[in-house]
Amino acid sequence: MKRKLRMGMIGGGHGSFIGDVHRRAASIDGLIDLVCGAFSSDPKKSILSGKDLFLSEERCYGSYEEMIIKEKELPEDKRMEFVAIVTPNHMHFHPAKMALENGFHVVCDKPITLTLEEALTLQSAVNKTKRLFALTHNYTGYALVKQARAMVRNGDLGDIRKIQVQYLQGWLSTAVEETGQKQASWRVDPKRSGIGGALGDIGTHAENLINYITGLQISELAADLGVFGEGRVLDDDANLLLRMNNGAKGTMSISQIALGEENNLAIKIYGTKGSLEWCQENPNELITHWLHEPKKIYTPNGNDLYPESLKVSRIPAGHPEGYLEAFATIYKNFANHVMAVYDGELNTDLDYPSISDGVRGMRFIYAAVDSNKNNAAWTALE
Repeated sequence: MKRKLRMGMIGGGHGSFIGDVHRRAASIDGLIDLVCGAFSSDPKKSILSGKDLFLSEERCYGSYEEMIIKEKELPEDKRMEFVAIVTPNHMHFHPAKMALENGFHVVCDKPITLTLEEALTLQSAVNKTKRLFALTHNYTGYALVKQARAMVRNGDLGDIRKIQVQYLQGWLSTAVEETGQKQASWRVDPKRSGIGGALGDIGTHAENLINYITGLQISELAADLGVFGEGRVLDDDANLLLRMNNGAKGTMSISQIALGEENNLAIKIYGTKGSLEWCQENPNELITHWLHEPKKIYTPNGNDLYPESLKVSRIPAGHPEGYLEAFATIYKNFANHVMAVYDGELNTDLDYPSISDGVRGMRFIYAAVDSNKNNAAWTALE
């Protein structure tokens, strides 16, 4: 395929943080062009947002329904080929389902849907339509996360015994949702966020990172959720004990009221031969410890890296890569898969989060909420 893919966007208009992140990430590797969008539920704002992105007015739509219908009516060489959904949680399911059923591939923000029932229905739609679906757990795109994954999968650490993961933020330490802060207002609202607050927003990232690096799944958890913000009903803090499906034990600590923390996502994995640790705020170092060898620190494009890591490092060693590049890796791998489908090729490099990751993330949220209701009782992920 010797051209760029054509992307549409739902959400991401004026005032959206994540919409701009998606657009920048999608453009980094030169594989994707934004051609249309329904950027706001307000038609006027949608058109203005699209014009500011230098799109023609006829490709700036007043609703996602209008966009999907009209784009489908365009000639195949003009219409969008996939849509990126960058809205609050309650606006993921219906646009994604409609896009799939009208022949478009989908990239969607996490958590995948508002409810587990919606997630399972969407999974059925993906299976039925045979369209591709990517979920933007962007932290899996870091080069050294992929190095960690390759090391675990190749047995370098031996059998995994213990996992510690955390995602600590402090931006909800005060009632910023009462100041009109757009990002806070919908995240503390169960009608727009779902049954999980911090659980859905950052806990799903922590759960996904465990699974991505180790290949293990949480079989049971015991969750103690906290609601510290006055007037809030959704969790803004949580501590969880984890039992993994290989018998390993784990802990997870997440918070959005940890004053002073920014985006402190970190993971430690302990095996019988070695251990590793990685932190998102210092993503260009992977620290490893070994049973009979000295401590070793890996850096992007450095020595002794697995091909999976080298493949996503875009610049020479010593030049740091970060959040946007990791996000871009999701789009790059997804775009390459779409192109392979169009070319009739079998793409075995499906290295991006999928619909199954989204369903598992929803099961994680539901199990944690159920556990907390029962005084942190051990609860299985069905």
